Amino acid sequence: MENMIEVTSLEKSFSNYRALKDVSFEIRKGEIFGFLGPSGSGKTTTIKILTAQLKPTSGSAYVFGVPTHKLQEERYRKKIGVVSDDTSLYGRLSVYDNLKLYCDLYQVPLKRIEVVLQMVNLAHESKRIVSKLSKGMLQRVTLARAFLHEPELLFLDEPTSALDPVNTKHIYEGLERLKEKGTTIFLTTHDMNEAETLCDRVAFLNNGEIQLIGAPKKLCEQHGDPTLTVELIDGSEVIVPKGPDGAQQLFEYMSKDQVASVQSNYPTLGDIFVEVTGRKLS
Repeated sequence: MENMIEVTSLEKSFSNYRALKDVSFEIRKGEIFGFLGPSGSGKTTTIKILTAQLKPTSGSAYVFGVPTHKLQEERYRKKIGVVSDDTSLYGRLSVYDNLKLYCDLYQVPLKRIEVVLQMVNLAHESKRIVSKLSKGMLQRVTLARAFLHEPELLFLDEPTSALDPVNTKHIYEGLERLKEKGTTIFLTTHDMNEAETLCDRVAFLNNGEIQLIGAPKKLCEQHGDPTLTVELIDGSEVIVPKGPDGAQQLFEYMSKDQVASVQSNYPTLGDIFVEVTGRKLS
């Protein structure tokens, strides 16, 4: 499968501080890739390098098969969408007029505005003046703007941090629709539930270094406790080992019609992050 992004031995230093240390990974075309870690771990620095806002100290980073400094060219800029803390919206204009400006910039038909406002659950707020919006609504307008031109590559830096569960669900559905159309999504977050919901693969970043990369389900299976929790109909729970002994024990409970439910004991991505890095997410 074609790689959309290829990063090799990437390093970035600010004076005496090393923000990124020998970072290497690749992102396949059409996947959602989660870059996970606590605040200050280097996630935003990585996005800025991959979008040509920062130059790396050493190492290489290729996007669309070209080094990142070439992304300043218009033909590449129009293939990329970015959502970050900087909304860059025009406060005196309405939501609709802000999006109309970007339609003109990217030669996108105006009917696309209604589509993206539906995706972020703002269909009835198009006439609202941007300066009057809440932080969560501003975040959703920024997401709508990034969705407008259906970019080939979308960078999302903590995209749902200010959103409630209902609007977060709308965003997730919108991202899935973009993925279905072929958009590659680079997602930074410290929300491990978000990563498990959305991502095909994730990388754990801690103190500027990648500690682990893999598919969420695979990582949870690899780091799982090899036991089953059996809930009995009387409300009690029994932990049984996987394997022949556990199978026999489970069979005995089932033959007596005592089993209410059976659950494998897998850790969450958050549990694995703590295990691998020794740090809690915050």
